[in-house]
Amino acid sequence: MTQKPHQPHRPRESGEADAPVCRRLVGRTAVITGAGSGIGLASARRLAAEGAAVVCADVDETAGKAAAEEVGGLFVHTDVTDPAMVEALFDEAYETFGSVDVAFNNAGISPPEDDSILTTDLAAWRKVQEVNLTSVYLCCKAVLPYMRRHGRGSIINTASFVARMGAATSQISYTASKGGVLAMSRELGVQFAREGIRVNALSPGPVDTPLLRELFAADPERAARRLVHVPLGRFARPEEIAAAVAFLASDDSSFITAGEFLVDGGIAGAYVTPV
Repeated sequence: MTQKPHQPHRPRESGEADAPVCRRLVGRTAVITGAGSGIGLASARRLAAEGAAVVCADVDETAGKAAAEEVGGLFVHTDVTDPAMVEALFDEAYETFGSVDVAFNNAGISPPEDDSILTTDLAAWRKVQEVNLTSVYLCCKAVLPYMRRHGRGSIINTASFVARMGAATSQISYTASKGGVLAMSRELGVQFAREGIRVNALSPGPVDTPLLRELFAADPERAARRLVHVPLGRFARPEEIAAAVAFLASDDSSFITAGEFLVDGGIAGAYVTPV
């Protein structure tokens, strides 16, 4: 007889009563790149709910402005691959709010042309590296002087669980870029620890987004193949990743730096998954 899979705890859906939110970020300023959607938008909502003044940066003006309006924050149109725009982002945040206490460097892409190393051309490789890795370098370089002025800060860089695991269905440049984010975050966390600045890499597992739902609705077999590897039996919600961002942004994580914070449903810890 086939054993039924374990039914994991169901997280709250939108519209249900929200759990109480701490107010750990009152008086602090948080800059979020890629704030117009997904994890970035969920994080903007969470950090604002915890009391932070939120600066929403996005290349998409419509989505970015909507996010900023929703959370009562500031929108700054930013192409994170442009050094001048990145510098202007943190300068405007500092001039507006008087500090930059949290930088969530979250913007990233995962285009279909990034595939196996055998089929991914150099242009596709470079595009992903620029958006996913070079942008994090630019953001860290731009924000550090502001944090050093005040002797405190938390930088959170979005890596991925693929930074520590190989996949037969490769996205070669995406995986390499996230490995770079992980290594760079570790080095910066060590370098600036004595100055009161913490740097950590956040490594999410697969996250339930509208795009993912559409893809898997059209191909349920593909969804099942992915889900079997997740011990919790489901994908993360953006709000669950945002909760980790809020923790790393706050003083509750004051002794955590140069680390990797995995929020992956147990994938990286599993040899086989329960059924």
